[in-house]
Amino acid sequence: MNKSKNSKKDKVDQEMVEKVLFVNRCSKVVSGGRKFSFSALILVGDGKGRVGYGFAKANELTDAIRKGGEAARKNVNSYPLNGNTVPHEVEAHWDGAHVLIKPAPPGAGVVAGSKVRAVLEMAGIKDVMAKSLGASNPINIVKAVFKALEMLLSRDQIKQMRGA
Repeated sequence: MNKSKNSKKDKVDQEMVEKVLFVNRCSKVVSGGRKFSFSALILVGDGKGRVGYGFAKANELTDAIRKGGEAARKNVNSYPLNGNTVPHEVEAHWDGAHVLIKPAPPGAGVVAGSKVRAVLEMAGIKDVMAKSLGASNPINIVKAVFKALEMLLSRDQIKQMRGA
């Protein structure tokens, strides 16, 4: 019975695509020279409404990317889509970052900056307009986008809230 559960998890992991969104190198001057450490922001998604991110630090770049990927896989959530776009306009703040996401007509494509574009494409959203209005810190932008995606409601959820 455990084998079937593991094989299902492996299948889900195979569907997920991993992307390195941002890498930061930090140096500390010590008596022997410079000591470098790395942080990595990793994005994981299947292109069908499921996406997650992970942020990790390590002394080696490959270790930071590996740890970030593991954290991203644990952080995967599913978000409602309306065909190839978002169901409605949404706006979210995280620290200094401020993100606005609007639905777009079919064929419009993803009109967004690099970090926002990466998250929306990984989620499988093909027609959307987005604008980052605040700070340019990549980590805060990604967190603001995920906060905005969490605020999305499907048509059925809105009907239930209105009692229709």
